[in-house]
Amino acid sequence: MLSINEIKKPIAADIDVFEERFKASMQSSVPLLDRITHYIVKRKGKQIRPMFVFFSASICGGINESTHRGAALVELLHTATLVHDDVVDNSYQRRGFFSINALWKNKIAVLVGDYLLSKGLLLSIDNGDFKLLKIVSEAVKQMSEGELLQIEKVRRMDIGEPVYYDVIRQKTASLIAACCACGAASAGADDETIEKMRLFGEKIGIAFQIKDDIFDFGTDDVGKPLGIDIKEKKVTLPLIYSLSNSSAAEKKRMINMVKNHNDDPEKIAAIINFVTETGGIQYAETQMIKYRDEAFNILNTLPEGDSRSGLEQLVRFTTERDK
Repeated sequence: MLSINEIKKPIAADIDVFEERFKASMQSSVPLLDRITHYIVKRKGKQIRPMFVFFSASICGGINESTHRGAALVELLHTATLVHDDVVDNSYQRRGFFSINALWKNKIAVLVGDYLLSKGLLLSIDNGDFKLLKIVSEAVKQMSEGELLQIEKVRRMDIGEPVYYDVIRQKTASLIAACCACGAASAGADDETIEKMRLFGEKIGIAFQIKDDIFDFGTDDVGKPLGIDIKEKKVTLPLIYSLSNSSAAEKKRMINMVKNHNDDPEKIAAIINFVTETGGIQYAETQMIKYRDEAFNILNTLPEGDSRSGLEQLVRFTTERDK
């Protein structure tokens, strides 16, 4: 599998320009805000979402100024939701760094999230990018609904496959779908092509989240069972499958463990073992491959070339990564 830097090569120059502009788009005359946004930029991730925007634009007509604003809009709104998520989840780390709320407390973190959100809205409005704003705003709405749906269902522990897919379609897939739709829209694609790219992104997003959920049933660097979702009482696809294919007594016992013993390493290991032995992980992997292949089927209807190859490699990277 190619590394992210190798995949990025055809659009590397655009990503470099994007990074400079993204940094500039967050600037403020308030020193505290500038310090915090500088910290956010410094610990950026792999830039997978902007890559989806640029490759999608490239395959649908070409990268232009609107594409750069679309990528910045996605990242501003996505970063805002991450800052708010860390407050909601009471999380003090993100990607191995301290979260904003860990360093500057909840009140400042919420205000920073609001600031990033407003910067994204203004970037679009000032340049008349109303189509891009509509696409990304719809994704943020869905992300909020997905998170609330998950919180509601976690309380009752009554998640089946249809609800699970509703949650991840809204929570995770909607943003990657928005990246691909934004890229297409910025390049001047027609509504049918924009919808095709949105659906392509949605399929990848679902496969990406299933992959993440499978990781949770592995072990960390020192061999301890991960089970982060179990600790948070999140019922994901591997566990859903295993619960629906076990006896009523076994199902009751496992749900009791997730509900009441989710901070006990031995019980977490027992749940992970149960899911592994009953084929939950294998089933989730087949579902992930199904969604990935559906994404490839859409991709194969698009023009051949570097952009299509780049998107294919990016899909493989998100579904075949080992962490």
